[in-house]
Amino acid sequence: MLKLGRKRAEKLEFGIFTLPILISIIAVFYYPFIMTIRYSLTKWNGISKHPKFIGLDNFKQIFLGDTNFTNAAWFTVKYAILYIVLVNVIAILLALVLDMKLKTTAWLRAAFFIPYILSLVIVGFIWKFIFMQGFESLGESTGWGIFDLSWLGDPNLAFISILLVSIWQSVGFYMVIYIAGLQSVPDDLKEAATVDGAGPFRRFFSITLPLLAPSITISVFMALTNSIKVFDVILSLTGGGPGGTTYSVAYDIYRDTFQNNLYGYGTAKALILFVAVLIITVIQLTIFKRKEVEA
Repeated sequence: MLKLGRKRAEKLEFGIFTLPILISIIAVFYYPFIMTIRYSLTKWNGISKHPKFIGLDNFKQIFLGDTNFTNAAWFTVKYAILYIVLVNVIAILLALVLDMKLKTTAWLRAAFFIPYILSLVIVGFIWKFIFMQGFESLGESTGWGIFDLSWLGDPNLAFISILLVSIWQSVGFYMVIYIAGLQSVPDDLKEAATVDGAGPFRRFFSITLPLLAPSITISVFMALTNSIKVFDVILSLTGGGPGGTTYSVAYDIYRDTFQNNLYGYGTAKALILFVAVLIITVIQLTIFKRKEVEA
């Protein structure tokens, strides 16, 4: 009887301490998500008290007649693929260099990580000034034609500018993840491979890279979710220009919802983005976790 009473008391105590957290999660996440599903089925300007229920019309219009959403989705896909590949490759290379015992290792690690502390909105405004005025001054002083290009006025260059700024801001974070992964690789394996005659490239691809699989899984997952939801750097750097060629899906949602007052339509797009991110990340994690086991 005493054991039963003690178990009930422990369960009651557990419920008392977890109930506020559960209520907070329901209020902050689940209730807004349910309301998002509700508003995605309506025509609503965000002001009227009674949204007009229109069923799946918003989704039909998005998939069948919204060229802006199609172009934004294509931009996001291109950006995500290039960002994931480049930021992880550069981060691994930097981690390999900064994992060596150099005198300036600590300073270099801090220098590469500091941009990640800054908000992408602030970074976007800083680089906008550099592209528009800094490059002009550099072009006049050096005479190099690369500084005279319209980095934010040409659609292709604007895409490259967004990609470069995003990588510059975040590569330090992924570098830290890979440095932690490299430090967990046993030295005796490297020494044994060296004794067997394996060169640096063979040691990297046969020993280091397979053991970096958990770090790669985390980094690719975070790069994937961040790239699909890219918004702030576009808002501050190009504003979606020139001519709407740098609209991402998230920026297109912001434009429809808060600039055009199409709250129901924008909510439907947001729900599509949520489902897309969920499906893609689940597939990515499943594939990479399987590779970890194989490695």
